[in-house]
Amino acid sequence: MERWLPAASTAQTGDVLTGLAGSAGRVTAVARVLEGPGDFGQFQAGEILVAPITTPAWTALFVRAAGVVTDVGGPLSHSSIVAREYGIPAVLGTGVATRRIHTGQRITVDGDAGTVTLLADEDDDVGGPGSRG
Repeated sequence: MERWLPAASTAQTGDVLTGLAGSAGRVTAVARVLEGPGDFGQFQAGEILVAPITTPAWTALFVRAAGVVTDVGGPLSHSSIVAREYGIPAVLGTGVATRRIHTGQRITVDGDAGTVTLLADEDDDVGGPGSRG
C-alpha cells in the first residue's frame, strides 16, 4: 500500500513534496491555493491550482490552470483524470500541499516524478507567469 500512498504522512518537510504522479509533464508557475468553490473567482489563468481535493465543480478551473496539486487523490481521482484530459501536469495525494504552499509562491509540478518543488515567491522572480519544461 505504501507504493500507492507514498505521502500518507503529514510530516513532509523540505523544499520537495512527494505525492502521486497524476498527469505527466512539468511546469513552473505561481501557485493559487483554493479551499473551495467560494474561492474560484480568485483563480487566474496560468496559475497552478492547489487544493485539498477537487470534484466536478472544479473542472472549469482546469481549462486555465498550468498544473494541479492536491492534498488528497490518486490515479483515478477527479483531479488526475481531468488533468490528463487537459494535458496539464498533476501531483496528487501530497497530504500537505495546502498547508505548505501559499498563494503567490512559485512552484514546479513534476507530474512524471510525482513531486512538487517549492521555489521563491513571485515577487522574488523576474520571469513570466509560467514555463513548461
